Amino acid sequence: MRMNETEKELIAMVLAGRTEAFEPLVTPYRGPLLALAARLTGNREEALDVVQEALLRAYRSLRSFDPSHPFRNWLFQIAANAARDRGRRISRERAAFPEVIDRAAAPADPEARLDRRETYSGVMSALAVLSPREREVFVLRDLEELDIRETSRALGCSSLSVRVSLSSARKKLRLAIRQDFPHLKEDR
Repeated sequence: MRMNETEKELIAMVLAGRTEAFEPLVTPYRGPLLALAARLTGNREEALDVVQEALLRAYRSLRSFDPSHPFRNWLFQIAANAARDRGRRISRERAAFPEVIDRAAAPADPEARLDRRETYSGVMSALAVLSPREREVFVLRDLEELDIRETSRALGCSSLSVRVSLSSARKKLRLAIRQDFPHLKEDR
């Protein structure tokens, strides 16, 4: 998938100093970026922060964008990196302030859980069985439908690493779905 002419023109405008062209450049990707970030973080509020950070990073790094690659994939790579960075930061904060985290982790309100769709929460819970790398690979490859090469580029790893992580992720998800989420049926 190559970059379209409109994207090329908008990028050129932004690089020429017309910052207002950035918004129409990224608007078609806001939904997919939010979906990606939500799947990677498992939390909509954190996902919104990740998308904000990713778009800021994309704006600041636009000069380094290689137009021979799809713009969408470049944005996904930045969002995946932002989600990974946020996860590391949260882990460090939890390690530094465990007593605050323990007090804040009150039981979930049953009414709040009813507001979420059953399938979405089941899938997010199933994704929790994956390691961070398996989750990234699974989300980019199977949910966002990047091919193996695009996924490896987005994550900065080899195609073989993507294949191994994807295979492991799929096995873990099948097992989790069969054992813990029988209401989620596999089509295959």
